[in-house]
Amino acid sequence: MLEAAIEEIRFGKFGIAVQRLAPEVALVELEQPLAEWQATLAKRPAVFIRHIAPVHREVVLEGTPDDLERLTQVALNLAPHLPARKPFAVQTRLLDEHVKLTRFEINQALAEAVSQVSGLPLDVRNPQGVLSVALSMDRAYLGVSSVEFNRSAWAGGAHRFAREQGQLSRAEFKLLEAQALFNIDWPDHGQALDLGAAPGGWTRILRRAGLPVVAIDPADLHPSLRYDQGVRHLQTLAQRFLPTQERFTVIVNDMRIDARDSAWLMVDAANALTNDGLAVVTLKLPHEHSAQIAYHSLSILRTAYWVIGARQLFHNRSEVTAVLRKKHEKRPKVDQPPRD
Repeated sequence: MLEAAIEEIRFGKFGIAVQRLAPEVALVELEQPLAEWQATLAKRPAVFIRHIAPVHREVVLEGTPDDLERLTQVALNLAPHLPARKPFAVQTRLLDEHVKLTRFEINQALAEAVSQVSGLPLDVRNPQGVLSVALSMDRAYLGVSSVEFNRSAWAGGAHRFAREQGQLSRAEFKLLEAQALFNIDWPDHGQALDLGAAPGGWTRILRRAGLPVVAIDPADLHPSLRYDQGVRHLQTLAQRFLPTQERFTVIVNDMRIDARDSAWLMVDAANALTNDGLAVVTLKLPHEHSAQIAYHSLSILRTAYWVIGARQLFHNRSEVTAVLRKKHEKRPKVDQPPRD
């Protein structure tokens, strides 16, 4: 998805030079002022740009113990530009497996030095300022910024979760990441609808949030959910379940179907969602024309929802997760056009 992210950076005819540093990492040099590009990005939120780290200094690495001292000195020079009186973190990415320094060595040395000199508190889980470090074999790139600028509080946007006891599928990480990134606050009333629920990972997350769940899937749910009185499993297709007279405060959809079909299904599902109801959907994308199909699918969703956020998350593969809020006003009937 790196190509799609680069195209989003170019949006607005921004002149850029691109150097690929790793499979999902590129060094981008803008011809226009950074503030001008940021203003454009705010007007057209990016879907495929998962993480941004500014580069304020470059350091040539020699592969000797002195490299760490050079990085520390540059970090100290940049420290005054961190957000004042705000907790910070050092986030290091190694772009080559043969780099001799470890993330732990760099994070520890730079964090201790910056905290001691600046007096800023260190908070690796909830920083508001970030000292970003990226290392290739012969060069390091350092910069300071706010978490908001970076688009994620995690290095490279890689929000990792520990596997929990009782976890049913890897898909749970996607919903947990969306919950954290978009600050999802699950309602404390009503019921949830899980379309394409099997084996039940998202249903488990919704149950943990205290919501009763109607799970729709022809396949079986995990045995741990079969006897949960808060789960009603209907072994049918989502397309046959809808329309329904039931009402839900939350609808989620992680079905493995074309992104545009999934978007139209969610438009149909909006009729079962309460006013201001919340929805989460993953849009499955092909390898070709993935960005075009993602934007088309989001435009379909906007006929019935406000798009709170849409992002190609760390735990997404060839897909985009969208968080939606049902629109209040009565919408006109939209005829579904044939897909390309």
